[in-house]
Amino acid sequence: MKIISCNSNRPLSEKISTYLDIPLTNAEVKTFKDREVFVKINENVRGKDVYIIQSTSAPANDHLMELLIMTDALVRASARRITAVVPYYGYARQDRKTDGRTPISAKLVANLITVAGVNRVVTVDLHSAPIQGFFDCPTDNLFAQPEMADDILKKYGHKDLMVISPDVGGVVRARALAKRLEVDLAIVDKRREKAGESEVMNIIGDVAGRKCILIDDMTDSGGTLINAADALLKNGAKEVAAYVTHGVLSNGAAENIDKSQLKELVITDTIQATDIVKKAKKIRTISLAPLIGEAIRRIANDESISKMFD
Repeated sequence: MKIISCNSNRPLSEKISTYLDIPLTNAEVKTFKDREVFVKINENVRGKDVYIIQSTSAPANDHLMELLIMTDALVRASARRITAVVPYYGYARQDRKTDGRTPISAKLVANLITVAGVNRVVTVDLHSAPIQGFFDCPTDNLFAQPEMADDILKKYGHKDLMVISPDVGGVVRARALAKRLEVDLAIVDKRREKAGESEVMNIIGDVAGRKCILIDDMTDSGGTLINAADALLKNGAKEVAAYVTHGVLSNGAAENIDKSQLKELVITDTIQATDIVKKAKKIRTISLAPLIGEAIRRIANDESISKMFD
């Protein structure tokens, strides 16, 4: 087995390497002055089972090109099997036509990855489950919920706990976490007027006196979580925290979270945190390296992935 890290999230790659007790493969991933990507693998990978670890987070296009060019280099170096481990799958929000003459970019990116030569894809908490079908190769969509559930119970206990879906579209995800924690579920009904903005309408469920845990797959501006927290507190919630897998957190989102009524926002390390996010007082990060590392180990040994989530 060989593990190669591109540039999007080197710290996560190193943690996965440590978990598996396999050193990262010596490889160069750099850019020329005109931002053209160049890759060179400095070890023999002929006949090897290779795992590329690369989130397609910001700058999404640069990181996507690194993944594609690294894949091409491995194909030409005669790697036996290439698995793209993409903890955060960029362009996932563009998974359907939302209006006339708009693209389905999540499908286009999936085509690019498979045509480049990837034999298998591993990702975490896709924005929508049907995206798995966009890939013409086996795809494993891992779930961060076991790690989140453990952290929630350690930090908040079980008494008066309630899981909240910040919108109707996230009910399946929230229900799964509520079932794992054996607690009640409530839903924030909202109306989104345009991308990046949301308006809370009402709360479905009785949240009075409850410790509320908002759960979502990603947060960008943080507006949905902040508005939901405000609405929950107005309806009598004791406190509100949020657990989100992918902390995109662009354009002042970290500062907005710090100023909000959220007790804290817990994210994972699928996206490498910026210095601003690291300094934010209300943002905490938990690592998914053991989860991803265990999935890689099971794939390499032809073991079940689904049993990890039983």
